[in-house]
Amino acid sequence: MKINSRKLVIAVIASGTLGMSLTACVETGRGEMSRSTGATTSCPVTVNESITTTARIGYQDIPNGDLIVKDQGLLEACMPNADITWSKFSSGQDVVQAFGSGSLDLGTLGSSPATMALSSPLNIPMQVIWIQDVIGKAESLVVRDPSITTLEGLRGKKIATPFGSTSHYSLLAALGAANMSADVTLMSLKPDAMLGAWQGGQIDAAWVWDPTLSKLTIDGRVILSSGDVAKQGAPTFDLSGATTAFTTSNPEFMEMWTKLQDFAVGRINADPTAAAVSMSAQLGIAPDVIIPQLVGYTYLSAAEQADPDYLGGAFAQSLAGTAEFLLQQGNIDAVSTPGKYADGIFNDAVAKVGQS
Repeated sequence: MKINSRKLVIAVIASGTLGMSLTACVETGRGEMSRSTGATTSCPVTVNESITTTARIGYQDIPNGDLIVKDQGLLEACMPNADITWSKFSSGQDVVQAFGSGSLDLGTLGSSPATMALSSPLNIPMQVIWIQDVIGKAESLVVRDPSITTLEGLRGKKIATPFGSTSHYSLLAALGAANMSADVTLMSLKPDAMLGAWQGGQIDAAWVWDPTLSKLTIDGRVILSSGDVAKQGAPTFDLSGATTAFTTSNPEFMEMWTKLQDFAVGRINADPTAAAVSMSAQLGIAPDVIIPQLVGYTYLSAAEQADPDYLGGAFAQSLAGTAEFLLQQGNIDAVSTPGKYADGIFNDAVAKVGQS
């Protein structure tokens, strides 16, 4: 089924007004204790007491460095005079809506929602500030019927995915490559609603990420991943974005925030077992369940992200390429100018941190 009406995207964004009260309901202020260890946390870099920024930060249940930063209270430890509030969101679409309404300064969202935000009709003044991860097997298509082993086996079936997400983008790309866009029924379900629909037999398959993906694979099987789709020329990413007003007004905060995200990536790559402990405290699942999930992502350091292949250059082209696809699907009104996507990347902080 081709998604050919921009009303879909507008409706999903608009529904975020209600979603804010439902999905961004977990808020935490400044804390000094790690949930995973119960110990007082210390700053792994030089503390900056001069930063007094008020920052409203949105996070998602995705196993990445952001969860380590949050769990260990690193922002609070390194910027003790900043006023930091964390709010949990269930999708990038909700984060985009919060940016648009002025109720969020910084948050996690996928490359597809970020591209929508930077394109017409939304044209939200925001910037990509960090690549949380390059998505591989961590987002996958899982099917209920064990006899279905290929995408073609899903003709006439119902497939769920969070519309406007990176999983949705990968699903549409896979269906398009298989010439199957008109042969399946797509259902928009957020991850926390999928398990009930799966168990109730309302869907035949789902393209989603962990921890929901692991729950579905208990009695289902993965037949395709976002890593497979990336090899076909449609890569996806989990990102952190911020409003342009926030990045412009808070350069010292952005540099410290980036240092701590870089520290967290170093922990994941050097000691995934220890990293999984912090993630476990935030996700509510055992570390030994998280560790295998980490191999489904690639985590890039600040130095790597500052490279011309990523935020230092070519990532603007990746956003433009995503926009071309979204335009073909009718999910945006128009592809923005190359300069708009280039301006939609804030690389000052990764450049500074990557050189240090």
